[in-house]
Amino acid sequence: MTEEEKNLLERAQEYDASQIQVLEGLEAVRKRPGMYIGSTSTEGLHHLVWEIVDNSIDEALAGFAKHIHVVIEEDNSITVSDDGRGIPVDIQAKTGRPALETVYTILHAGGKFGGGGYKVSGGLHGVGASVVNALSLSLDVRVFKNGKVYFQEYRRGAVVDDLKVIGETEQHGTTVHFIPDPEIFTESTVFNFDKLATRVRELAFLNRGLKISIEDKREEKTVLREYHYEGGIKSYVEHLNHNKAVIFDDPVYVEGEQQDITVEVAMQYTDGYHTNILSFANNIHTYEGGTHEFGFKTALTRVINDYARKQKIMKDNDENLSGEDVREGLTAVISIKHPEPQFEGQTKTKLGNSEVRTVTDRLFSENFNKFLMENPSVGRRIVEKGMLAAKARLAAKRAREVTRRKGALEISNLPGKLADCSSNDPERCELFIVEGDSAGGSAKQGRNREFQAILPIRGKILNVEKASMDKILANEEIRSLFTAMGTGFGADFDVSKARYHKLVIMTDADVDGAHIRTLLLTLFYRYMRPIVEAGYVYIAQPPLYGIKQGKNITYIQPGKKAEEELAQKMSELPASPKPNVQRYKGLGEMDDHQLWETTMDPENRLMLRVSVEDAIEADQVFEMLMGDRVEPRRAFIEENAHYVKNLDI
Repeated sequence: MTEEEKNLLERAQEYDASQIQVLEGLEAVRKRPGMYIGSTSTEGLHHLVWEIVDNSIDEALAGFAKHIHVVIEEDNSITVSDDGRGIPVDIQAKTGRPALETVYTILHAGGKFGGGGYKVSGGLHGVGASVVNALSLSLDVRVFKNGKVYFQEYRRGAVVDDLKVIGETEQHGTTVHFIPDPEIFTESTVFNFDKLATRVRELAFLNRGLKISIEDKREEKTVLREYHYEGGIKSYVEHLNHNKAVIFDDPVYVEGEQQDITVEVAMQYTDGYHTNILSFANNIHTYEGGTHEFGFKTALTRVINDYARKQKIMKDNDENLSGEDVREGLTAVISIKHPEPQFEGQTKTKLGNSEVRTVTDRLFSENFNKFLMENPSVGRRIVEKGMLAAKARLAAKRAREVTRRKGALEISNLPGKLADCSSNDPERCELFIVEGDSAGGSAKQGRNREFQAILPIRGKILNVEKASMDKILANEEIRSLFTAMGTGFGADFDVSKARYHKLVIMTDADVDGAHIRTLLLTLFYRYMRPIVEAGYVYIAQPPLYGIKQGKNITYIQPGKKAEEELAQKMSELPASPKPNVQRYKGLGEMDDHQLWETTMDPENRLMLRVSVEDAIEADQVFEMLMGDRVEPRRAFIEENAHYVKNLDI
């Protein structure tokens, strides 16, 4: 027997019961927090707030709470208050401890398990309160109930003292205050107010009549926002479309209940080309869709086609409108409440309950069909919009087929203007989209040919916010970009086929460059969004200034403090030889060596990664900046004009 085999045998014999670790109480949560809140990044940090808020929302869903108040305190801790019934404080039979303590110190203890205190609920289904407690440096709870104020405090999940009465009150409800543990959240323990406010507003839309407010006490002047929508998700659709031209004024609203499943749908058509469908299950945003979304889409397509046939708007020999056709320009919010939701998908944000598809289909079909019969002029406009979309779809299909016959979408026939790289490893490869032939020439000369490809574009590409797919495919610059990336486009888009995992926009630091950058970002967001979500899109940051002294050049990068850095650097340089400052307005002003050194060399360059933190906000911004309506764009410019200090025209 070899020495290695002997060691292995010894280790095997040592593996006994003494090596099996049993984690007591909430230790398991602290040991593996990612299992409970996804991660310990800023996403996980903010998730703590939602677990406590979800408990208050459950009180609202049960019909007891009317107001929820979220506060970011001066020390960056969080307080969540509601006017519900108050967490029970009597002794829980199984544990022999007060119910409040049980809820906050034992996993899977709560009123959310079959026949408990809640018909439907969101969050982690009974583990949320204890998970937040486990991951907090300290947490305290005040319960206003039975004319008394009850109080209990915890540190890192452990009870500090027994539950006690600290006063009398006429109020009812619960107030939870917690400080996230920096030992767990090592990246940051600082809360983002806008991120929290966006979700709070969303929850107010999804829970009709509920008032939710959020307050930030960290600034000199306290920021307070209150959200209250009697229209619920109908108001949500109006909010999503407030910068858009709609084809009928009042959103369609459908509500019904079957098999203990409540279904709400609100929808409205705009005159645009993009579809915006948001679906929720028990207030959880189902980003990946699911059975409720599938049932809605199926019903929408069937009802519109049946209506068009019955009203003779479509001829007998016309093909049925596709789902893609009837959804063009649609904004819809689908919200279901289910007593036992089942989530699946990569991020557990896809609803899997099979019965929901049938219930959503049936409820929506009946109500939407009735709406169309009662509003024939609106019905005709919806059908005609779908028919126009079908014509554009068929034209785009013909354009694709012509393009394929010409071979322009095959990898073996890449665009002639593309200077490709030699590597075939997408994770290493970078595609620089460069404005103009001059900068393109410098970039081609200065690049590392092994992993950097250059695609020059001439002038400004088409504004896809105002164009149908057939017009988009007719644009040579856009077609070249689709082909170079290798991902396809529209319904055929496949991010796994991306030939480059870094797509870098490299434009001049002037008004035209900024416009081209915005046009490209609009294209990526609308028709190649998976590459944005995958983190493949970057914006190059060429230097703003170059200070030349003799043979040495020092570069100053763009940013809020660029002018200060320039002044600081100039004060540090010797007077002789006299330093010369150059302000770079265009990439063409740099030779290939300078462009590589400052903007393309992975060792020295500065690049911004483009992300879509909030797809809803992004959708509205692109619609406002790039859409047809002038008024919202003018208001935005007037509101933000004072931020612009230096403008190259």
